[in-house]
Amino acid sequence: MDDLTELTIADARYRMRNREISAVELTEAYLSAISDGNRNINAYVFVTEEQARRMAATSDQLFSRGDERLLEGIPLGIKDIFVTHGVHTQACSRILSGFRPGYESTVTSNLWRDGAVMLGKLNMDEFAMGSSNQTSMYGPVVNPWRKKGSDEALVPGGSSGGSAAAVASRLCAGATGSDTGGSIRQPAAFTGTVGLKPTYGRCSRWGIVSFASSFDQAGPITRDVRDSAVLLRSMASFDDKDSTSVDWPVPDYESILGRSIKGLRIGIPKEYQIDCMPDEIDKLWIQGREYLKDAGAEIIDISLPHTRYALAAYYVIASAEASSNLARYDGVRYGLRISGNDVIDMYKKTRSEGFGSEVKRRILIGTYVLSEGYYDAYYMKAQKIRSLVRQDFDKVFDQGIDAILTPTTPSAAFRMRDERKDDPIAMYMNDIFTVPVNMAGLPGISLPSALSSEGIPLALQLIARPFNEETLFQVGYILEKASGRFCPRKWW
Repeated sequence: MDDLTELTIADARYRMRNREISAVELTEAYLSAISDGNRNINAYVFVTEEQARRMAATSDQLFSRGDERLLEGIPLGIKDIFVTHGVHTQACSRILSGFRPGYESTVTSNLWRDGAVMLGKLNMDEFAMGSSNQTSMYGPVVNPWRKKGSDEALVPGGSSGGSAAAVASRLCAGATGSDTGGSIRQPAAFTGTVGLKPTYGRCSRWGIVSFASSFDQAGPITRDVRDSAVLLRSMASFDDKDSTSVDWPVPDYESILGRSIKGLRIGIPKEYQIDCMPDEIDKLWIQGREYLKDAGAEIIDISLPHTRYALAAYYVIASAEASSNLARYDGVRYGLRISGNDVIDMYKKTRSEGFGSEVKRRILIGTYVLSEGYYDAYYMKAQKIRSLVRQDFDKVFDQGIDAILTPTTPSAAFRMRDERKDDPIAMYMNDIFTVPVNMAGLPGISLPSALSSEGIPLALQLIARPFNEETLFQVGYILEKASGRFCPRKWW
């Protein structure tokens, strides 16, 4: 039999429904791939073998009765930031060691409701804070891509680096991610996968370990646009347990694929042309415009003037929210506890030993900008900039722009030993093209669009109006058809 792990979600679904393969066979193929390859990629921090087999067996029973559901038998990896009932959940942080929750996140509940199979929990930057997946207590995730003529390890991006690497290396059919400032789209760009950040409120945040509550949003990482459309339909829902969840109809996104983009107006923001961007990314951006123009779209230059301030404002607000959210981890109720002379000493020791350096950095920044005397100077000013960023997008969409095309990242994947690892500002710059989408609460998708001169993926980003993911899939499908799909050479 051919390698079942090469099947997309849509292909696997078709073959299982036609009884060409079974859900158990597909799941066993992925479990075998994980056993062989995860020691080199380090994408999984916990594999749920027996649970996966039970779920797959149930799927085969439903197939035999003709009662299969939307995602019946599809093996997925779950980012460790999603709470899973009775299963390892710790956001790859030491301070949540041993936490096995007694409840399930809404997003994963939706996936299991629709018949998906859980393969295990995926590595990530600690508490989703990072752009390279090097801050996890379980060690770094390795990008399955290699530069031409080199065996040097590359980062997979972050914080959903485990999810992106697992999809790219065929260790799962698809994966969940979370995107606070680009944590789905940036690792997707680095690994040649499709990463979708839905509109804020499209997917419930209930049961997702919080980083920055006004930015965090769940989304899928997949091999192609069709699979992304399939997964989002299942992941998205209204949830009365999440006050930020929006009661908005969830369409059949897959039915949008293949629809003509003739007459659509695609905006090209001049502010995304930055000095440090390599020529090959600029050329790719130009090529993307040509692909869409050839398909009948109208290309229009636009301006998003407050983009230049978005990154700095984002890190002020996100750090402030992280400082507040992470105050709950004190060693009292769950997770790590380091004994002390009294309760205050216990708090200090637990948080000092339980958090990694990047998390501590952001807690300190957040606490500072929220402190008396600095709240107005930093936090409130950043919130005003956030409003201006959102207004920029509103004005552009009000002028009839249907979607915006930009690069996803200012570079391709960089070396694991790159000097950026020890330079927080350089690392934060990886999010320069993705952060504005989160600031405005908009949907965005990253699409692998070419290989660099060194043979590693480069990507383009599409941005649309709130709750208009259909346009992202419609236009993204056209770009994907023009650009092709990319798969790393297997070495792991």
